[in-house]
Amino acid sequence: MVGWFQARRRRRYLSQPAPPEWGRIIDDNVALARGLSPADHRHLLELVQIFIEEKHWEGCGGLELTEEMQVTIAAQACLLALGRDDSLYTDVASILVYPSTLITPPRPLSFFEQPRAPVGHGSTVIGEAMLGGPVVLAWDSVLAGGRGEIPGNVVIHEFAHKLDMETGRINGTPPLETRAEQARWARVCTAAYNRHKALVDSGWPTMMDAYGATNEAEFFAVATETYFTRPAELHWEHPEVFEVLADFYGR
Repeated sequence: MVGWFQARRRRRYLSQPAPPEWGRIIDDNVALARGLSPADHRHLLELVQIFIEEKHWEGCGGLELTEEMQVTIAAQACLLALGRDDSLYTDVASILVYPSTLITPPRPLSFFEQPRAPVGHGSTVIGEAMLGGPVVLAWDSVLAGGRGEIPGNVVIHEFAHKLDMETGRINGTPPLETRAEQARWARVCTAAYNRHKALVDSGWPTMMDAYGATNEAEFFAVATETYFTRPAELHWEHPEVFEVLADFYGR
């Protein structure tokens, strides 16, 4: 829930409308926002205003952070909040943006990195979320995913992890209000994860990315990514997961 002081501060942020060019940036760079109703689009812009003001932003690796980058990232992250409450990621204080894919030296892979090369030879990372820490994003992947030019969406994936982290645990279960919701989530998602993992381990093709078989936390992040980017496919392969995500995200 939003406290009184925070609500007052947010009203101040919204006392002036978002700059007109923000709508153009969202239309150009966030394909998933193009089908929103006018009311939802206005609400998304308000969430973007608040999100940009409340988070610390930093360009890294020589990147000069621009307003376009902030709006593009914020709009994708706020799609997950559009039908929910307005807490806007209590576990996110900072967003660190690099110009391109990060190439890390050989080392054990941290829990929430998305690898794109064998770890023994170093790995390439396009996004990372850290419990109690920042979200790290590669701008080229953010833009390509936002425009729908590549499969998946790294912003949605990493911010799904941050929803998971709001409970203080990293287990693929975001904050749920009632015990009945928690029981339903555990029943549906555990069964779906086990089925997905068994198919991946057996070499069977799956509609949902095989990376979701890594662990239950990655299953939630990949399922969320699929729910927003390829909802019909998720509904076909995991109809019960689709329904619990629809109830959680409120849209």
